[in-house]
Amino acid sequence: MKNEPNVVERNVPGSRRIEVVDALRGLALFAIVVVHCCEHYNLYYIPENYPSWLTALDKGIWDAVWFLMAGKAFSAFSLLFGFSFYVQSRNAEMRGIPFRGRFVWRMVLLALFSQLHSLFYNGDILLLYAVMGLFLVSVSRLSTRTLLILASILILQPIEWVRICCYLCDIPFFEYGDNWMTYAAFAKPVMESGNFWEVVRSNITYGQLYGNLWQIENGRICQIGGLFLFGLVAGRLSLFENRPESIARWKQITLWSAVAFVPLYVLRVAYPGMVGDDRALLMPLDIAIPSICNFLFMCFLAGCFVLLWYDRGAGYKFQRMFIPFGRMSLTNYILQSIIGVSLFYGFGLNLYQYTGATVCLLIAIGMFMVMQPASRLWLANHRQGPLEWLWKKLTWLNVGK
Repeated sequence: MKNEPNVVERNVPGSRRIEVVDALRGLALFAIVVVHCCEHYNLYYIPENYPSWLTALDKGIWDAVWFLMAGKAFSAFSLLFGFSFYVQSRNAEMRGIPFRGRFVWRMVLLALFSQLHSLFYNGDILLLYAVMGLFLVSVSRLSTRTLLILASILILQPIEWVRICCYLCDIPFFEYGDNWMTYAAFAKPVMESGNFWEVVRSNITYGQLYGNLWQIENGRICQIGGLFLFGLVAGRLSLFENRPESIARWKQITLWSAVAFVPLYVLRVAYPGMVGDDRALLMPLDIAIPSICNFLFMCFLAGCFVLLWYDRGAGYKFQRMFIPFGRMSLTNYILQSIIGVSLFYGFGLNLYQYTGATVCLLIAIGMFMVMQPASRLWLANHRQGPLEWLWKKLTWLNVGK
């Protein structure tokens, strides 16, 4: 490209943004949009009276989206959150500025952004990010080896395995797993037919309980904690820089994650038939094994993306188109929810009643085709997205940043 800096300069830490990270974050956010659209933003509904061919196509697309994106997009997004913490911490350290306390304040601000987001959508993840961000900063000075061990333990969902052992040994254990359903039952009618202010009121109250309890009861605390730590380690090991040792590591990650994924996925398919209707055993398995599978498949996909990027030198055109979308990830994450609920909920266009997975995929692509050029246009005149700029300004409020 004309007047474009060379590849090495563009990826030097502390000089310019690492574009492969922005592109990967943008791709993960696009996949999140696809999943959210197929879910009708938590308003699950299968349209009736569809022709048989469209019903079959919907099922195929739903299965493909779930296999390729569900759990993987969120995992990549979380991994890159931990990586961003490393970059911010390192840059502050290079300038001689204490950052740990500043990052705690940054998480307080993120919690406030989460409350803005929750006004519109009851599936917000930012509040849990803010809470687990405090965990991230608390362990950030541990050795890389210790962080890897801790991250691996968290990804394995240790609470669920303890729960299984207690069940098999007939030891009482705290029951959980479906408390969120009580609040989902309250929220669904409002999403279907409530006006805008009723939806906001619902989201402020039991909508928050619905979304956050679902995440807590489905292993997201351990999963996010592990992914944050792996992202921090990725920063320490310079995994996203164009170095021979980084490329070699990604090749190993891609290979071994694929090798480990296959038997675990076979187990994921097989264990429901082996366990039967034993819900006390099935629930923890439904959390632990899919969580591990999603992590491994995410590693495989991320590895392929990074290796393909650096095979080209500075990424292929189809990869680079995700850069502006990823650079404005906070703005676009909240914006896609506002657009999505306006399309699918009863107070908006009420599309949840008429759209199967095929149409939802097309809607998600349409949303991206509007938001991506809008992001590119904004970044042509501004260094950051509007919410990213506000977040940074408030983070460095008394430092003149």
